Amino acid sequence: MIQLTFASLQVRNLEASIAFYTDKLGFVIDNANPQACVFKYNQGQASFAIRTPLEPLEGKELGVGMALWFAVNENVEELKEKLIANGIITLGPIIDTPFGRAFHVKDIDGYKLTFLNTI
Repeated sequence: MIQLTFASLQVRNLEASIAFYTDKLGFVIDNANPQACVFKYNQGQASFAIRTPLEPLEGKELGVGMALWFAVNENVEELKEKLIANGIITLGPIIDTPFGRAFHVKDIDGYKLTFLNTI
């Protein structure tokens, strides 16, 4: 295998998750249908989807042990403040990783999203 080409997260409420990713995080919808919504990120350099469940999710904890990392071309301190102003709860301080400075947020289903500045 040479690369991961796509990721899809199962969500409990597709419409609420679409609103979270677009209104709160500023992601752009590439295409959508009643079962899924594909987002493009960073002018289309990366994409991922949220979708209706493939199996029942009742009583299951989502997002545990799963993290998506998004490289950003902006100052992570400024991005973190912008997201906080949009009502996003961040998880801890900005950290220095071997890949660059990063911070984490959780979506409404518990999936961990990491925003990483590589410059």
